[in-house]
Amino acid sequence: MEVVKNDSGFEQIGSNSSLHRKVIHLDKLMMTVIEFTNGPMTVPDPPHKHPHEQISYVAAGSLKLFIEDREYLLNQGDVFKVASNLNHCIQTLTEKVTLVDGFAPIREDFL
Repeated sequence: MEVVKNDSGFEQIGSNSSLHRKVIHLDKLMMTVIEFTNGPMTVPDPPHKHPHEQISYVAAGSLKLFIEDREYLLNQGDVFKVASNLNHCIQTLTEKVTLVDGFAPIREDFL
């Protein structure tokens, strides 16, 4: 499908009703939109890492980003990047946070 409308395509992530993700991809290009509605978080989510490179745009809200031993305060309009295999996580600071993520290569685990 060439077009994904704003109000379609979101799926709940696992059993967590406050996390929804929309995945759009081609053979070699992937973008996801993830909505967090459980904020503000009292503690960061658990750190994770993956072999994919990631670039993310903060479309709504405010958050703390943790990459390895570094911490960043990010707001709507900010962009961050995460190189392959670095531990990272976020802590939402507002009720709702929306991220637009790009991954390379595509994340087969999201399909």
